[in-house]
Amino acid sequence: MDKATMEKAAEQAQIVARVLPYLRRYAGATIVVKYGGHAMEEGHLASQFGNDIALLKQVGINPVIVHGGGPQINAMLARLEIKSHFIDGLRITDAAMVEVVEMVLSGTVNKQVASLINKAGALAVGISGKDGGLIRAKKLARTKRDPGSNIESVLDLGFVGEPTHIDTRVIHALTGAGLIPVIAPVGVGEDGQTYNINADTAAGAIAGALNANRLLMLTDVPGVLDKGKNLLADLSLADIERLIEDDTISGGMIPKVLTCLEAVTQGVKGATILDGRVPHALLLELFTEGGIGTLIHK
Repeated sequence: MDKATMEKAAEQAQIVARVLPYLRRYAGATIVVKYGGHAMEEGHLASQFGNDIALLKQVGINPVIVHGGGPQINAMLARLEIKSHFIDGLRITDAAMVEVVEMVLSGTVNKQVASLINKAGALAVGISGKDGGLIRAKKLARTKRDPGSNIESVLDLGFVGEPTHIDTRVIHALTGAGLIPVIAPVGVGEDGQTYNINADTAAGAIAGALNANRLLMLTDVPGVLDKGKNLLADLSLADIERLIEDDTISGGMIPKVLTCLEAVTQGVKGATILDGRVPHALLLELFTEGGIGTLIHK
């Protein structure tokens, strides 16, 4: 072995040695990953995601994947010439649209994500929240206050739902058999009605029900930023309340942060919002000191 090869081998050995404490920390742990955004859309990032999830399984971690699919739904609706309307970032979902949403999320996207992981050498199984009654849901109740009159009105978002109960038996059956669950965020009501559920919300509810060690929310931003656009590495409940109050946390980041906070309240040890556009973001978050995103804890 020449000197250059020896030095490269020594560097690789040092990397493995540095990672060992983190492997011990997460051995046997359940990690729920919300997968979406550019990490899902860009080919090289999608391939890396599949490899990274397979690696987590190989080293003794139990990953559970909950995926979105907004761009894919938009593309299918455009093909079918069905117009979408949104209120506060939530898609108004009528009876015709919920069929399209379920077809795309539970069909095309779900199987694509599972295939990424299978291609990397692990065994992933794609399911939806309707399978085995995994995600019980009800119609999402949302109100909006008119800034002029200060009167609140009830918004009708159609078949947009929120989880009421997570039955973890299906997940435990799959992970117990050495499989990786890949879950489409579609729920079912008590009357059998299908509901479209925000993927962040579904991931948070599933992580809480599993008492997961970590919830990792892949987004298209580095994490929660301060007013100077600097990353806030960790946040407590008191921090979050203060930052929402002074508008540091605003817009679409508020529901993500509150979802993470709710998961932590339910027993998840830590929830992180991190940038899925960064190559190997999951590995950098779990296997480096301090990680790369914003960790939310009690």
